[in-house]
Amino acid sequence: MLPYVICLMLTSPDGSLHPSRWTTSPDGAKADWASLYEKVQKDLGGTAWMVGRVTMAEISKVTAHPLADPPNTKRPIHFAKPDAESFAIALDASGKLHFASGELYGDHVVVLLGSDVSDSHLAELTADGVSYVVSDGPDIDVAEMLDVLGEEFGVDRIVLEGGARINGSLMASGLVDELSLIVAPALEARHGSDSVIEFGEEGLAGKVELSLIECAPLGNGALHLRYAVLKPSDQGAIDHNG
Repeated sequence: MLPYVICLMLTSPDGSLHPSRWTTSPDGAKADWASLYEKVQKDLGGTAWMVGRVTMAEISKVTAHPLADPPNTKRPIHFAKPDAESFAIALDASGKLHFASGELYGDHVVVLLGSDVSDSHLAELTADGVSYVVSDGPDIDVAEMLDVLGEEFGVDRIVLEGGARINGSLMASGLVDELSLIVAPALEARHGSDSVIEFGEEGLAGKVELSLIECAPLGNGALHLRYAVLKPSDQGAIDHNG
């Protein structure tokens, strides 16, 4: 069974994703938003959080470190920590991410990879205590990967914290069950501000419908908007780098 996927984003009414550039508010300072986001994330109760390659590279901040004596590797699945109860999941089709250990923020790291990934990269992940799943093809079949995460890793609820392309692609593919937005009382109003969700030139019209679940005040002037995502009938190719 596929895990329940919640796309969680912190944004302003004008769609900005960068609190460092926001206006201040009499209801709360810029520094409040990170802690507020973490509280909502925890309250959502996910057994895992998932991001794309670009976002995870900003978190891990580790470069390649080839091994003098690489361990044996196996495909398609390597589960380095079978007793893990919470997970940090990264989509990395081309195998460009590196890690200092098999944990981030106390969560076990799992990388989802394309079939073209080298054995030397798998050896590096293995040596660092990182779990991985290799797709059948060079592009990641996320639906298949989510099924593996549910069946083999016991992941039943994922908080998706990707970039706009990841969020839009998974949503268009029918893999997101809920959109959860924290809307802060702040503005950026900068030309070309980032978006929460992006899906090419055609957008998501006709692919996704939203149904309001809840609108709740969070304090500091912020709102928590929760929407059920009504899934399309078919699934398309997706971009995994956001």
